Amino acid sequence: MTPETAFDRNALNFSGGPGALPAVVLAETRQAIEAVPEVGLSILGISHRSDWFAGLVEQTERDLRALLDLPDSHAVLLLQGGATLQFSMIPMLLLRGSGRVAEYLRTGYWSAKSIPPARLEGEVRVLWDGERQGSGFRRLPTADELECSPEAAYLHSVSNETVEGLQFHHIPGLDGVRRVCDMSSDFLSRPFDAERFDLIYAHAQKNLGPAGVTLVVIRRTLLDRVPSGIPEILDYRAHLQARSIYNTPPVLAIYVVSRVLRWLREDIGGLERMEALNRRKAECLYGIIDRYPDVYEGWAHPADRSRMNVVFRLSTPEREADFLCRAESAGFGGLKGHRSLGGIRASIYNGMSLEAVERLAGFMVDFARHGG
Repeated sequence: MTPETAFDRNALNFSGGPGALPAVVLAETRQAIEAVPEVGLSILGISHRSDWFAGLVEQTERDLRALLDLPDSHAVLLLQGGATLQFSMIPMLLLRGSGRVAEYLRTGYWSAKSIPPARLEGEVRVLWDGERQGSGFRRLPTADELECSPEAAYLHSVSNETVEGLQFHHIPGLDGVRRVCDMSSDFLSRPFDAERFDLIYAHAQKNLGPAGVTLVVIRRTLLDRVPSGIPEILDYRAHLQARSIYNTPPVLAIYVVSRVLRWLREDIGGLERMEALNRRKAECLYGIIDRYPDVYEGWAHPADRSRMNVVFRLSTPEREADFLCRAESAGFGGLKGHRSLGGIRASIYNGMSLEAVERLAGFMVDFARHGG
């Protein structure tokens, strides 16, 4: 495979995760693996205790704060363990021993995964179960469908369900009740008011970088009263005190996140411009799905369609297999739907270019006209 072919396949990687990275970030990472210019060492061999790495972590936080206009009331942590570890750390902090009920929205595959660990720490009330609404996780609740309690310990939601291609386009919950949100698959894809959330978490392998680092934004006052018995490595305070270097961190992954944040600020020009680009990419694919309803069936209700994960079906498994086979031959990768749902999924995270999406749209049109 030539370098040009390899780049083309990276550019056409529609995988649900790890997702495609911007070409400029791939190039910088490739160079850093050989040697970080200002250090002269490979990023794979730079000590996490070095002054350079401490400065990198600080710069990463500054860039994130600038993108979100994040106030000092919220701390930024670079942790490990993915969203899955946060499923346990959050109720350990906010539910254990509280005597209150945590409220969860079960809107898809990943939000469903977050509920059992919370039940180990206290009582959980599922406010909305999309699987039991006769929709099979095809839509999200509207604001008037949620009977939120002002006495809840917190409300947990997932802003974007990657498997089903569902995305909240409003912020659920009550102001005055702690909002906790898993933004793993749409974090930094659009502007939002971070002050309305008490804890946000996002693993990197969608919009931020490679797997290995999980970004947490937490309101500092949540750490005023931490239940006893939490192991130190699972205590947010320990990581905050250590400036995200409590134990050996994933240096390479954090480096890539820092490059992505700089790309968002300098190359894209901020989150408003990123949102506009993501909207164009999503409209490009949904337009094809709506134009050829005899060939493509969109999974999500139109009002709740994700701008990150475009999920659709074809009429039979055989036609889906033919679509995937032809797409692979044309250079497109990562289009097979999640194992729990099947179908087709085109993940169009921040790093996916508009040109690549337009190329996929062209393939879909050709398949509908001649192969569907």
